Amino acid sequence: MKNLLLIAYLDLKESIRAKWFLVYSLVFGGMIALFFIAGVTQSQVMGFSGLSRLLLMYIQITIVILPIFILVTTVRSISGDRDNHILEYMLSFPISLKQYYWGKILGRFITVFLPVFFAMILAVIYGVSIGASVPWDILFLYSGLLFALSSAFLGIAFFISSFVKSSEVALGISFFVWIFLLAFIDIALISLMMQNRYEESMIIAIALINPMEIFRVAAISLFDPELTVMGPVAFYILDTFNQWAFVLFSILYPVLLGLVFAVFGYKIFSKKDLV
Repeated sequence: MKNLLLIAYLDLKESIRAKWFLVYSLVFGGMIALFFIAGVTQSQVMGFSGLSRLLLMYIQITIVILPIFILVTTVRSISGDRDNHILEYMLSFPISLKQYYWGKILGRFITVFLPVFFAMILAVIYGVSIGASVPWDILFLYSGLLFALSSAFLGIAFFISSFVKSSEVALGISFFVWIFLLAFIDIALISLMMQNRYEESMIIAIALINPMEIFRVAAISLFDPELTVMGPVAFYILDTFNQWAFVLFSILYPVLLGLVFAVFGYKIFSKKDLV
């Protein structure tokens, strides 16, 4: 356990020194600052005002930016150590493969989750200072959703990094995964629905396998329990889940998905040539 925490600390320290962490923190902190400058908390659109509207906008932007940041910065975690011969050096110490692998995951999770979470805390502190009401229930649930989304893509990134030796190939695969989940799967499912080749319920169920889609629907449901902005799709979702059951599912499923990918990544990492 001590070695695992040591690896996590070293990865965390290395990430903080890297330029990408500064950019990563500035992106999410800058978004909150930009919303404040634009007067988002003082305006009202479609019934959303104050911190509720700010959090809604923050989450909708985060769903696009957060996955690609996690994939790009994490997918080179193990493959980069191979390229720089750091992996061979680290394993020369009395550290097991399990401690190295899960220590890297722990350290990288802290790195990718805390800036996103602290940006929301910054929004709450500012909101309280100007006398805005804080939607605590939505804040806690959004924190859970961000935790789940980070877990899912962190597991996917380490799975890719475990079997790809070249950092360039790892980056290419991570971009493909992000684009596929963000756009291609929606385009493909919409075309199938328009051609009426499959039942709508099956197409929607396939769409909800996508952790990004689940995150988006759950975030909308916190402000719009009837999911009116989603049109007919809402009827299938609401008939299958109630709001709280769906939000709970949208938190547990990505965490489980990320854990499964991380475990498979460890299996591959422990059985293949390491250097």
